[in-house]
Amino acid sequence: MPTTKKLQANRAALTHRVSYALRHPGRVPRHLRRAARDTWLRYRSPDHVAYYRAVMRSDTRQDPDAAVGSRNRERWLALGAMQFDYLLKHGLRPEHRMLEIGCGNLRAGWRFIDYLEPGHYHGVDISPDILIAAQDTLVTQGLQDRLPTLTPVRDLTLRFLPEAHFDVVHAHSVFSHSPPPVIEECLAHVGRVLAPGGWFDFTFDRTEGEEHHVLREDFYYRTETLTALAARYGLAARFMDDWEELPHGQSKIRVTHG
Repeated sequence: MPTTKKLQANRAALTHRVSYALRHPGRVPRHLRRAARDTWLRYRSPDHVAYYRAVMRSDTRQDPDAAVGSRNRERWLALGAMQFDYLLKHGLRPEHRMLEIGCGNLRAGWRFIDYLEPGHYHGVDISPDILIAAQDTLVTQGLQDRLPTLTPVRDLTLRFLPEAHFDVVHAHSVFSHSPPPVIEECLAHVGRVLAPGGWFDFTFDRTEGEEHHVLREDFYYRTETLTALAARYGLAARFMDDWEELPHGQSKIRVTHG
């Protein structure tokens, strides 16, 4: 579990950035490249979804696994297994219908597709480039006959999806890259597609200090900010304490109908 010191740190503050650079000099060139790209893409794409779609296009061209936050294939497999095992422990069943928001190149999705009944998995992502990589994952894993649906989206209103259809909605490493309006848009609409008795699990980068973001790629929120936002739209939210015990860098909240 992250230390309190790290949870209180403002990673956008100059003092933190200088201290981090002194402790990790080898990471400075990569951060400078990201900062230069951030400046250029913000100029070209003032809308955040368009901005992050461009980020994903750039990252996917380099390495689809790295684009979804995995430094190598072994870590990609491990993080996917962690997500799958956790949902299995917390109620996922083969007959459930699942919507994965930000499905990426199916790091966890291919396991869900293999486990669920055919046609019961629907993945959406704002990046067409990463969805092409997701198709490659389907082929590699031999899952074509499981009939998953993969859909590119322009926003998180989910307006094209049927009402009360999905037993499980899942979003890993989506809100950690989203500003408040994008998160609010999702929470305002996810209840409509969530079936009675269903749940929506999402991860986020947690802070116990000042909420902030680094560039426009990484956003840090207080737990109470997100639970209050869910309540605004009639949703009950609870912090998943046992998720903190696993080897990863994010926290998790589960949302149900209030």
